[in-house]
Amino acid sequence: MEKKAAVIDDGIIYGANVHKIFNKEQWDEKISEAKKDGKMVIANFSAVWCEPCRVIAPFFAELSAKYPSFIFLAIDVDQLSDFSASWDIQATPTFFFLEDGQKLDRLIGSENMELEKKLIKFVNGSVNHERSL
Repeated sequence: MEKKAAVIDDGIIYGANVHKIFNKEQWDEKISEAKKDGKMVIANFSAVWCEPCRVIAPFFAELSAKYPSFIFLAIDVDQLSDFSASWDIQATPTFFFLEDGQKLDRLIGSENMELEKKLIKFVNGSVNHERSL
């Protein structure tokens, strides 16, 4: 498997399997791709001015390489303000765990271990997939 190099864009590190989302159409494409491939999505809503976002970004990229059965998306809340508002983002970073485009869980903040712990619950299938936020 070819490993993608990390790319620093606007102070945020994107790499491995993290896809930066620039518009709603691209979001829809990635959600459709995830549905088609039977993958869950982890969406990271962040901002370039947000220090906790910059701190957790390398870890998010590491997780994307470690867990290729997920699709990892990065959304800049300032570049996509209307879209982000539709997700009721109150703080950054905010991570959503999605299956078939539906919200299953959410994490607000930049706690590395909490993020991976939630991800592992989905890997192990120990999360109730009927849950909606």
